[in-house]
Amino acid sequence: MKKINQLLREWPRGAVLTIRYLKTKQITAHHLKQYRKSGWIENVGRGAYRLKGDIIDWQGIVYGLQQEKNVHVGGKTALQLKGFTHFIPSKLETIFLYSDTVKTLPPWVNEIEWGGSFVFTYLRLFNQQFEDSFSWYRHNEFSIKISAPERAILEMLYHVPQKQSFDEAMKIMESLSTLRPQVIQKLLESCNSIKVKRLFLYMAEIQQHFWLNHLDISHINLGRGKRQIIRDGKLDKKYLITVPGD
Repeated sequence: MKKINQLLREWPRGAVLTIRYLKTKQITAHHLKQYRKSGWIENVGRGAYRLKGDIIDWQGIVYGLQQEKNVHVGGKTALQLKGFTHFIPSKLETIFLYSDTVKTLPPWVNEIEWGGSFVFTYLRLFNQQFEDSFSWYRHNEFSIKISAPERAILEMLYHVPQKQSFDEAMKIMESLSTLRPQVIQKLLESCNSIKVKRLFLYMAEIQQHFWLNHLDISHINLGRGKRQIIRDGKLDKKYLITVPGD
């Protein structure tokens, strides 16, 4: 009883925990079988559990995922959580997840019904890791790791135009007047995508953000040659990317 009492005290309400994580807490498969039979926990996917009767939302799924995988919430979702999008729905239906080490999500993540879907991208966008490019989002009894706005906007621009429209990205960029130039500088110097860097700088210039004046563009590799972003768009002569004609 001592083991299950401690587990129940430490288990955040609304969170998923996996058998892999629980094993690190000396909870065996035999223990889990007993706890299910006694009605303390429920199975919600292959190797994933919740407290009996708990309602699981996407944050609870991500919490469980982050206990064993290097995955974070980023891109447009992180910007929505920080209030940088013009329209924030009361309930997010698409959650963007990223990792530079994990190539696929465990099956249980998509076996739990929560009213939306995850868009996962294995993305090695930066050749260095910077802790100040991440932050934490508090939800109920736990926190999940998300991209800071400086990182999130670059992750979002990676998806233009396939999974993210150019126009919406431009509108979101308009609201990013408080980005930290020192963090942007580090990320842009470390960024592996020529397209993302050019698109970011192009949009920042259009919006005339003050922090742009604090960047040293000479230290940022913008590559050579043209890049097609918008098919049949006009060519921006400075950054050599195709953008909407209007």
